[in-house]
Amino acid sequence: MQRRHFMMGSLAAGSAVRSTMLASANDTVRVACVGVRGQGKVHVARYGAMPNVEVAAICDIDESVQNVCIADMEKAGKKRPAVYSDIRKLLEDKTIDAVSIATPNHHHTLQTIWACQAGKDVYVEKPCSHDMFEARQIVAAARKYNRLVQHGTNSRSSIAREAMRHVHGGLIGDVYMARGLCFKWRDTIGRKPGEPVPPGVHYDLWLGPAPEHPFTRNRFHYNWHWFWDYGNGDLGNQGIHQVDVCRWGLGVKYPTKVSAIGGHFMFDDDQETPNTLNASFEFDDNGKKKMMVFEVRHWMSNHESGIGEDGRAPNTVGAVFYGSKGRLAVWDEDHGRYQSFLGRDSEPGPSGEDIGNNWANFIAALRTRKQEDLNAPIEEGAISTTLVHLANISYRVGRTLQFDAASYSVRGDAEANRMFRREYRKPFVVPEKV
Repeated sequence: MQRRHFMMGSLAAGSAVRSTMLASANDTVRVACVGVRGQGKVHVARYGAMPNVEVAAICDIDESVQNVCIADMEKAGKKRPAVYSDIRKLLEDKTIDAVSIATPNHHHTLQTIWACQAGKDVYVEKPCSHDMFEARQIVAAARKYNRLVQHGTNSRSSIAREAMRHVHGGLIGDVYMARGLCFKWRDTIGRKPGEPVPPGVHYDLWLGPAPEHPFTRNRFHYNWHWFWDYGNGDLGNQGIHQVDVCRWGLGVKYPTKVSAIGGHFMFDDDQETPNTLNASFEFDDNGKKKMMVFEVRHWMSNHESGIGEDGRAPNTVGAVFYGSKGRLAVWDEDHGRYQSFLGRDSEPGPSGEDIGNNWANFIAALRTRKQEDLNAPIEEGAISTTLVHLANISYRVGRTLQFDAASYSVRGDAEANRMFRREYRKPFVVPEKV
């Protein structure tokens, strides 16, 4: 495995040559989708609907998931893809142009680094990292290997782009605060005992960098989101989309102060992460303070600023910006939409709706080979992801964090700084030097 890791660099040259040859809309882009259950199904469907794009390979550690994906593709009249359980074997295929990653969070950074080392461009789901250390390493890899890496914050390709032009153009005046909303109806996951690993599941590959635990259904498909070893709670699951939009609208990068409180309320189950969380972020924008407030709720809730009122009840998922001349709300539950409310009487202002296509933007950028053509570049995704990590760290240590972007650390808090990086289960180690 160590030899294979070092071989990634030698594979990069051949793959990079093929990637740079994609110069026109008529060139077929060969994509490999890694993790093809849940959101991974969306990846396969999105690429499959594009002209001159082929899902040439799929990779999943669950053979039953592989079989479902292959059946769905064949039913849709698509060519049968190559099939892998181990992404490292997939990356040896020099004919693959890009890798699209929809695996659990604890795999995102390492798999992206491996793909960059192998000369592949990457679409990686949100959040791009499992901790603060990885947020820096994933960006370093993209830069070192000159790869195009798109982050799965889909709003960056939706009608939110138009909304942000209004916010930055002064429609609602001087914007001083953003409020992120992640109100999703999530029931208890109950308790599940340990059991034998199901046939066809490559559990060692699923664990990857994470510490070894007995197999349970609650630590596997989807519910892994609610365990610290693999996920980042709903703030890092759904909430990262809205955190990214809030930061984008405010025009800020790293916070100077972060404070989060909450808990795992109402249910007695296996979940470790909080299902109710309130996080506040303070920013210094060239001497001017700005604020973001983010709230996660898991049960019955109200709607705010129209968000969710005609969507999939009872979810309220979006962001609201407050300025001296009004407010503007952006939401993406089921669709991309924004609405503005102007003046003291909240008169309706500009609005729009378009869900967009972040995957299509990624493919378009592969053809031009221009970093600036990516709507959701990894540099922006990584900054937004650090806000998720800082809020979760604040919650876990139980106090406000004073963050210093220059040193990438929390001032005077050794315990918080130790949580910037996890221990890796060898050989699945995110390297110090990519």
